Order: sequence, then C-alpha cells, then structure tokens
Amino acid sequence: MNELNKDVNQQIESAFEEERDVTEWTVTGTNDRERIDKYITESWEEDISRSQVQLWISAGYVTVNGATVKANYKLFEGDLVAIMVPEAEVTDLIPENIPLDVVYEDSDVIVVNKPRGMVVHPAVGHPSGTLVNALMYHCKDLSGINGEIRPGIVHRIDKDTSGLIMAAKNDASHVSLSGQLKEHTVTRRYIAVVQGNLSHDQGTVDAPIGRDAHDRKLYTVTQKNSKKSVTHFTVLERFGDCTLVELQLETGRTHQIRVHMKFIGHPLLGDPIYGRSKNSSIVGQALHAAVLGFVHPATGEYLEFSAPIPADMEEVLFNLRSR
Repeated sequence: MNELNKDVNQQIESAFEEERDVTEWTVTGTNDRERIDKYITESWEEDISRSQVQLWISAGYVTVNGATVKANYKLFEGDLVAIMVPEAEVTDLIPENIPLDVVYEDSDVIVVNKPRGMVVHPAVGHPSGTLVNALMYHCKDLSGINGEIRPGIVHRIDKDTSGLIMAAKNDASHVSLSGQLKEHTVTRRYIAVVQGNLSHDQGTVDAPIGRDAHDRKLYTVTQKNSKKSVTHFTVLERFGDCTLVELQLETGRTHQIRVHMKFIGHPLLGDPIYGRSKNSSIVGQALHAAVLGFVHPATGEYLEFSAPIPADMEEVLFNLRSR
C-alpha cells in the first residue's frame, strides 16, 4: 500500500470511529465466571453461532477492560466487554439487481430513499437483500481501499425506518462525509407519529444513551457506559392520542429517536421494541428520514434533499385525521 492510500485509510477509520458499530457490556453478578464466548453469543442482538463469536475473539475484535482475551476467558462482575465487529468483506458479497429510489447521484456521492424493511448493511442474519448489495449492482465506481471495493455507507437508518441515506463513491468523499457526521454538521430531520399528546410544541431531549443493563439487546437512557445524545422535536399536528412530529438529530446514536421518545413518554407508533405495535397498520415504527443535508465533498456546496412520507405512513395519517 502506498503512503497516500495508507493516510486515506487512517483518516477514514478515524472519522468512522463514532459511527462504527462498537458494542459494549458491563458484566453483572449474574454472569460472573461465565465464558466470554457464551456471554457474547447470548447477548448479541441477532442469532449468531458460538463458533462465529470465537472467530471474532481470535481475530482480536473483542476486548475485556481494553485487552484482548481468549474464548475461554472467564468473566468477572464489573468487566467491560467491548466488541467491534468488522463490516462484511465486500469481496464476499454479491451485487443484486434490487431497485433503488435514487434521489441524487454524481461521481462522488449517492443519496437513496430507502424503503421500510430494507437492511442497510450486511450483517449476521442479513447477508443479502441489503442496500449495500443493491448499491454494488447500481454503482460501478464505489471507493477502492486496499485494492478492494468498499461500499461507501457513512451512516445507517434502522431496517424498519424509511427515508434518505447517503453513500460515498470514493475515498475522499468517505473522509469528508463521515467527518461531517462526526462534527454533527449533517442535517438529518425525521417525521414520526408518536403515541400520546406532547405537552410542548417544541423541545430538546438531551439524555445519554447506552445499553440497557437489564436487556443488553436494547438501548436506554443511562449514565453508565453511555454517549451524549441530543434530539430536537417540533409538533406538526395533534390527533389527541397521537402526535405528528418533526425530529432533528444533533447526534446519531443507535435507535436514538426511538429511545428518546420512549424516555419522554411518547414512543413511536408501531415500534415493536420501544413502544406498542398495536393499532398500527405499518410494520415497524412510524419513522421516516425526510430531510438530509450535507456539504458536497468535492464542490463545497451545501446540498439538501427531501423525501415524501411513504404510503404506509400516509395511510396512518389519513386514518387519524378521519376519526
């Protein structure tokens, strides 16, 4: 690898530090003296084999209190377990001819309106049918790092959240866009239907988010092993027992909007994890990434895009207005 490529790689890894999937747990007394491979297998959000966890451990992706360990390491209460799972090797992925709703595209960046139900990046349990698989088919000029193609996903939205997501098409764009995310200068506004009638027309939820100590598959507002998380909201329309809101992200934590709205007593309509999915005609939470704005990596021009509310959310709103 030449020095220029090495420098670009280092910049990308640094810029992605906040956005990459780092999972942390603090071991409680109930798991004292448990093998770490068993602990991670049972704690992971999705179904995963113990042998896969052992491979991650042997590859050095798992640390306990900052140090790598072996798969048979016995945990102690208070141990901090951290795992940074590498993204799936792109060379192992298959481009798939999946239709994309492309909102904007040039030689540096592409903006897509992702449908509800589509996973963004391949992961355990979702090796195909993802946005990355579709981008690999659609884009012939994805960024090359270490001589391999790497889809330029710089941020994610949940599987059952629809809306705008951007991807970089070269290394310089990777650095620029992920850097803007890290500096919280990217505009991200969402439209959601939440349960209940908010008491204020606008407000800010400034509450740190981390893993739920009682259920490590979930996130919650907590002071322990958490990161600063800020969401701004504005009421758009009231329906008595539901409210249509616009939410603007200042930070971008996993499940941030869903966790913050639950925290203030107004979970998203249809949210199967943080709310109640009853009385909702859509599958998943009523959340749509409606506006995305950023500075173009090459031209320096500020670009902003919007995507209309999808049909399933429009149906929810129609039913609420028709009561």
